[in-house]
Amino acid sequence: MNILSELHQDHINLSRLLEMLDRKVERLREGNHPDFSLMAEVISYVGSYADQHHHPREDKMYAFFQGRDSSLDQALEHCEEEHKQLKHLSTHLEESIDGILNDVVMPMDKFTDQLDEFVQAEKRHLNFEEETIFPLLRSIASEADWQQLADQLPQSEDPLFGEKQADEYRSLYKALMEDMNRSESAG
Repeated sequence: MNILSELHQDHINLSRLLEMLDRKVERLREGNHPDFSLMAEVISYVGSYADQHHHPREDKMYAFFQGRDSSLDQALEHCEEEHKQLKHLSTHLEESIDGILNDVVMPMDKFTDQLDEFVQAEKRHLNFEEETIFPLLRSIASEADWQQLADQLPQSEDPLFGEKQADEYRSLYKALMEDMNRSESAG
């Protein structure tokens, strides 16, 4: 499996979490209050996994191919800006959830809009990479490129969806599965 396949799998896993958060937005708009602790863990996972594992591998891959194709270079610049924006949105959202968990008063509609903005921005970003960047990479990369890149990139194990689930994410994974089961039986 090459780096593109691994990143695609990351995107699938992140999309599953984003779908769950999308349902949270719907429930919030209906007047229901979510489990903010669980939501904080999900947002933290999305942000920290992206910062510590996903984006560094993507960035190295993108740097490897930079300068080979002007369309790709433009797309990569756009992607880098999106990474910065997503970091800002996730940090801001984590601060809001932390405030709520510490009894800071925040209008629920304002929080809901903030969560929705984060989820939609993440989805747009994943779609942009899947529909624009990855096809461009496939069109210019050779097997030798993929092999050389594989040798250069650090291996990364997903602490939530990977085989060696990190202790800190075991309870999150269990809660996510319970939440998904509740959603499916309710919806």
